[in-house]
Amino acid sequence: MGQPTHARNGRDDADWWRDAVLYQVYVRSFADGDGDGTGDLAGVRSRLPYLAELGVDALWFSPWYLSPMKDGGYDVADYRAIDPAFGTLAEAEKLIAEARELGIRTIVDIVPNHVSDQHPWFRAARAAAPGAPERELFHFRPGRGEHGELPPNDWTSEFGGPAWTRLPDGEWYLHLFAPEQPDVNWAHPAVRREHEDILRFWFERGVAGVRIDSAALLVKDPDLPDFTEGQDPHPYVDRDDLHDVYRSWRRLADEYGGVFVGEVWLPDSERFARYLRPDELHSAFNFAFMSCPWDADRLRTSIDETLAEHAPVGAPATWVLCNHDITRTVTRYGRADTGFDFATKAFGTPTDLALGTRRARAAALLSLALPGAVYVYQGEELGLPEADIPVDRIQDPMHFRSGGTDPGRDGCRVPLPWTADAPHAGFGSHGEPWLPQPADWASYAVDRQADDPDSMLSLYRRAIRLRPVFGDAPLTWLPAPDGVLAFTRAEGTCCVVNLGAEPYELPDHSRLLLASGPLDAAGRLPEDTAVWLRA
Repeated sequence: MGQPTHARNGRDDADWWRDAVLYQVYVRSFADGDGDGTGDLAGVRSRLPYLAELGVDALWFSPWYLSPMKDGGYDVADYRAIDPAFGTLAEAEKLIAEARELGIRTIVDIVPNHVSDQHPWFRAARAAAPGAPERELFHFRPGRGEHGELPPNDWTSEFGGPAWTRLPDGEWYLHLFAPEQPDVNWAHPAVRREHEDILRFWFERGVAGVRIDSAALLVKDPDLPDFTEGQDPHPYVDRDDLHDVYRSWRRLADEYGGVFVGEVWLPDSERFARYLRPDELHSAFNFAFMSCPWDADRLRTSIDETLAEHAPVGAPATWVLCNHDITRTVTRYGRADTGFDFATKAFGTPTDLALGTRRARAAALLSLALPGAVYVYQGEELGLPEADIPVDRIQDPMHFRSGGTDPGRDGCRVPLPWTADAPHAGFGSHGEPWLPQPADWASYAVDRQADDPDSMLSLYRRAIRLRPVFGDAPLTWLPAPDGVLAFTRAEGTCCVVNLGAEPYELPDHSRLLLASGPLDAAGRLPEDTAVWLRA
């Protein structure tokens, strides 16, 4: 049914990931095949032709494993079973094969820092006595204080509050995220063996790669000391021993031709690049670009720094505008503060969706023109805004752990609209979706956008189809005034983005290949608009 597009630049098929367009599927919200209100693998399989027409090279699936869903599936109880809400292992295998027939590879997600509190290991550890071998697979410690009533150290959870929970027998266990997500002990050989077995399990089922959640947090200082700001090395972030884990994983992946992409949040570019050495991870998400404000100077700096930190290790950059944790692009770019920071999320932040949509369209062309791989979160190609979830329907633990001040991440996880006139905008045939859809959701439906040449969906389809015109050449900046980004890659092809307040006179060109919006009456590039040009 056609070949994958990754050979488009003459590159060896084994290097497909270096310039791929990868689409993130949050299964729970993608498409509901059985009508129970929850997205599932049957729904994804039914929409594979849509994804093939979009032109993506691979699908990255957020966790689809057996889970109590206390953190959207990132609390895994069994890596070798599909959660019944999504389907079965047999269905997953069919999906992987059917997607591959359409030229689309599959990336699965693993969460090696922690498991669910319903995982067999933790259930056994909780039932065991203090000091038992079952507890050595996790981080159990006695408490401090006269009666052990205080946590073993002062670490805080990524979701807010203490990173420790006490059991009735008096011992405490570590969880850098929710209490239902106990951290495993990576100093224990059984933990390393189990995760390598999990990798083999999925590679043998045909997946092309693995995305690694919270990839820099696995290894802890064995003394579990209190945290001191500026402490080096950090007691649980970016520990040197972690690289031994990933070198072992890389040897395993190379047996299958598999690839890794890491979720690595690190401010130090040199230490970040260490994860991308030839014997470790293949690539890592670019959070600096994703959280960067809509500002020409800051975007250019982010692009330059990203390319510079990848160059020494020969790894491709990745470009991401949004994911299942981040405020939707059209909403963020319509705000006074167009950057992203978890610490500043708040209810009721005003946004100008028309402005945000115009900027998101331009940002799509910018990201798809840059050298490296691009990740597109489901619904970005539809221009979906962040939804305001009624407080009584919020499910994200980040909201509850914040004491109700953080709106959480559910707003970017609302089920997709497929058919404007169908119940629930075509997400599913019967059941109320697990998260409520806004009243205007149908206006963003795929069937409304598919035949509209000016829609966000049509823009993404054209951009992904035309993206090979940039080849695999490096980026070269072109002279441009303040507020304008202009660069070329393949000879004779350039991208221009105007973030300034004044229209910009385009450089000489023979053809306008694609524009995120109309030019003005004088043929100039308006504010918040991008074009691809042929000289």
